[in-house]
Amino acid sequence: MAASAASRELFTEGVRAVLHTWPVLQIAVDNGFGGVYGQQKADWMVDVIQQYFHDNADLQQYEVEDFISDLMDQEFDTVVDDGSLPQVCSSLVQLFSQWQQGALQQLTQTINKLTHNKNQRATVTAPPTQSDEEEDDETQVMECESSGPSVSRTDSRPPPQDGGDGGDGEDGWTVVRKRK
Repeated sequence: MAASAASRELFTEGVRAVLHTWPVLQIAVDNGFGGVYGQQKADWMVDVIQQYFHDNADLQQYEVEDFISDLMDQEFDTVVDDGSLPQVCSSLVQLFSQWQQGALQQLTQTINKLTHNKNQRATVTAPPTQSDEEEDDETQVMECESSGPSVSRTDSRPPPQDGGDGGDGEDGWTVVRKRK
């Protein structure tokens, strides 16, 4: 009985490793999509998913995808459409298959590999923060470009040659003018 509980805990650790290395879930938790208890919901998902596998003997990958998709939608108000859900579910199905077959050493190696990947992911999270800052700069530049020059262009441009009813401007835009 103790060996069974230990091996079941090993599968739970595998589920935890897969979910904690899943960028979609981590983004949802980091950005508060699950509310103030987002991290607790992510930890709760580990238990719920491992129990789902134990309660349903022959799960197909699409069933796991549907289940996790529903959890993400209900708990984090998140729709996973980046293509990562099938990969996550495939990993979970593979881990459960290893656990069922008693390949605990292989399961442990897979968990260690996932945990190692998690440590690598932590270093990758810095560049998106920098791109967010760059994106803010671009937004500010775009706002300046769209409000400043457009006013001066309109005032300094000669009226269109086609009688003022609007036409294709030299930059491909259709100019619409108010009739006086």
